[in-house]
Formats: sequence, structure tokens, C-alpha cells
Amino acid sequence: MVKVVVNGIGTIGKRVAEAVRKQEDMQLYGIADVSPSGQLKDELSEEGGLHGTPLYASNQDGLENLSDAGMHVEGLLEEEVDEIDVVVDCTPSGVDQMNKENLYEPNNIKAIFEGGADSEIAPVSFNADANYDEARGEDFVRVVSCNTTSLSRTMDAVESSFEIEKATANLVRRGGDIPQDSRGPINSTIPVTEVPSHHGPDVQEVMPDLDIKTLAVKVPTTYGHVHMVTAELESNPSEEDVKAAFREQPRVEVLSAGEGYDSTAKIHEKMRDLGRKRSDMQEAAVWEETITVEDGTLYWIHMVHQEAIVVPENIDAIRAMFETEDQETSIEMTNDSMGIE
Repeated sequence: MVKVVVNGIGTIGKRVAEAVRKQEDMQLYGIADVSPSGQLKDELSEEGGLHGTPLYASNQDGLENLSDAGMHVEGLLEEEVDEIDVVVDCTPSGVDQMNKENLYEPNNIKAIFEGGADSEIAPVSFNADANYDEARGEDFVRVVSCNTTSLSRTMDAVESSFEIEKATANLVRRGGDIPQDSRGPINSTIPVTEVPSHHGPDVQEVMPDLDIKTLAVKVPTTYGHVHMVTAELESNPSEEDVKAAFREQPRVEVLSAGEGYDSTAKIHEKMRDLGRKRSDMQEAAVWEETITVEDGTLYWIHMVHQEAIVVPENIDAIRAMFETEDQETSIEMTNDSMGIE
């Protein structure tokens, strides 16, 4: 039983912590934070998804902040180092590096970092489908960002079956998550003026042999990014072959616009109707009608739910680091526990 602490209970952290609680081979030893935010209080309330989970402070200031707000704090996270196997660090970029240097490394605690961290923070940038075995036995792993996760999944499905010569992905990114109202209101489309955007090099951290370039813009929406992808292939598969390759990928869902899923909002509503908590969609959703092959060039468009897609990757990263399961078994266990079909 792997004892896990999730440090930083924000958009990703709360989801990862709840996912850890669903695993039969893991124990959520506790959660840690420094600020008595509303979502932290909600998660620990009687109706919250983390009710009953021990709360620790990440540092001394955090201990005072949480205690002054009337929250029950078990103590400092550093006092529990002998009991912890791994920390999933979901703190902001920069804070994660300090935590590594001041807490995890000195105390020989394994740690997982999120996509906002610099790639240098860990020797492996992780995607469960593309490079699971590279994380086996590692002390530090970085789970790549939501966009990179979706590209790694879809690109791996295509690369494994048809081989990619080179690819271009054009990203339409959401302006902010639902609670990030400080980013709006906005009436603008904002180009990412660095070319390629960071997403391409990030994918190459996972798939170093892939020739990929990315461009990105931000738009005023909150639920989901959209990727428009062009891939030049070594072979000339049929569109049905490509659809089959996507369907065989355990965290890609092929949806039809003709069946009513013709927008990110309609897919959002699908998740609501299915009873997914927070309307979360952990899969990358590929629009079936966009899958087109012309003379060995493949086109497709997919959607990414930025708040949820990386959560199962964190669970698989834990198993890879502790070498408890192989890739296929871990993905199946995680998907079953989280209701990913």
C-alpha cells in the first residue's frame, strides 16, 4: 500500500486526492496546503470529497494561516516524512521547486510534479500511454500539462500504428478555468506569440523522436481546449483504420458531431448527463467527422478538458515509480476506479 500525500489542494490537487482515495493499492495519507481557501474547506466538509482526510501545513506560515482560520491541522508536513512514500505536488510553479529542494530531496521522498513545473524538475516527463516504463523506479516524475497529455495520447495512438513523419497542432486554449474570474471578463483572442508554443517541445519531452510544431491562441471560454492537428504519415491508412486506432487508445473517446456532440459545450453537457463529478472528462475527445486522410496526410480535431485530463496520469505515475504494476494493468485499474470507459 503506497502512502500518498497531495500537496496543494487546487484545481488539480483536489481531483488527484479524490482519485487516490479510489485506489485499492494506495492510501491517501493526507493533504497539505498553506491557505484556508473556500475549496479546501469545502473538500474537508462533511459533504466534501476529502472529508476525514488529515490536513497538514506545507510550512510554518501555512500552519499559522490554517490554524488562525479555525481549521484542524495535524501538524507540519515535514514532521510526517518517515510515514510518507510519495508526494503529488500540485503547488504553483516555483513553489514546487522549493518543495523539492527543501523537503522532498533532503528527506528521500519521491515526488510527482505537474505540467506547470519546468521540465528540469524531474528526469522524466510522463504520459501513461507514451512512456510509462521510463518512470519505473524514478524518484521524481513530472506529469505533463493537459494539452501535452492529449497530444501525447493521440500522437502515440497514431505513431504506434502508422508512424508520423512530422506534425503540426494548432491549439485554441480556454481563457481560464471556471473559478478563475480574475482572468476576465474578456473580449479578445490572444495569440501565443512564441513559435512554436511550449506545447510542441513539451510533447517532445515525452516523445523525443516526434517532429511536431505547435501554435496557440487563447479565447474567452472556460471548459476545454481544442486542437486542430495535421500529421504527415509514413503510410496511407484509411480513415476507418485511424478511427480504430483512436478507439483502441484507452483514454481517447471518438465522438460524433452528427449525434449531437458538435461543440465543447455539448460535450460538457454529456458529462453532466452522465453524472461525472464536476462535469469532468478525463478522456481526450476526438470528433469523428474531422478524421480525414488525404495522400498520407492525416487531419483531426480533438477537445481537452483542462481540469481533469491529467488526473489519471498522476495515479499511473505512482504505480510506475514504485514498480507495482505494468503499464496496461495500471491504466486499466485507474480507468476502472474512475469510471473511464
